[in-house]
Amino acid sequence: MTKYVALLRGINVGGKSKVKMATLKECFESLGYKNVATYINSGNVIFEAERIDEEEMIKEMETKMRDVFGFGIRIVVRSFENIKNICEKVPTGWMNNVEQKTDVIFLWQGVDTQEDIESIKIKPEVDTLLYIERAVVWHIDRVNYSKSGMNKFIGTNIYKNMTARNINTVRKLRQLMEGKNGDR
Repeated sequence: MTKYVALLRGINVGGKSKVKMATLKECFESLGYKNVATYINSGNVIFEAERIDEEEMIKEMETKMRDVFGFGIRIVVRSFENIKNICEKVPTGWMNNVEQKTDVIFLWQGVDTQEDIESIKIKPEVDTLLYIERAVVWHIDRVNYSKSGMNKFIGTNIYKNMTARNINTVRKLRQLMEGKNGDR
């Protein structure tokens, strides 16, 4: 069995696209996934499955979500190895707190080309981007947030084909996938 995390895009934001975590967990269990657990209300589902094609899993999950919740939910699936790799390559000093903002932008397959990555316009004097295996990590000191080139990111093709989690959430997902720190 391989450990995975499914990252749902755009649920429970601003009172729209409401999804109850208990119902979400039941959906994944009904698809035959094992040891299913959710983490926070933003749509993070940890589960185990026999190693199969991620794109097939995503199609199956998205169909189930539409049937159960009545609206489309886009999903990214990452293996434990991918999450661990990201966590190991992000500098330990990069945080998401009152002084810093660090987000991991998980890209859909097909929008993680060099051309796509280069289309993200940053201001190197304030923004730092780090590409790690189908994800872009964006780091900035909060005092410089209004000066960021990432403010023009919304509405771009890559923005429409990604989901983001702050680094604290990604690190916690790794711990949960390792079976450490917390109830599942």
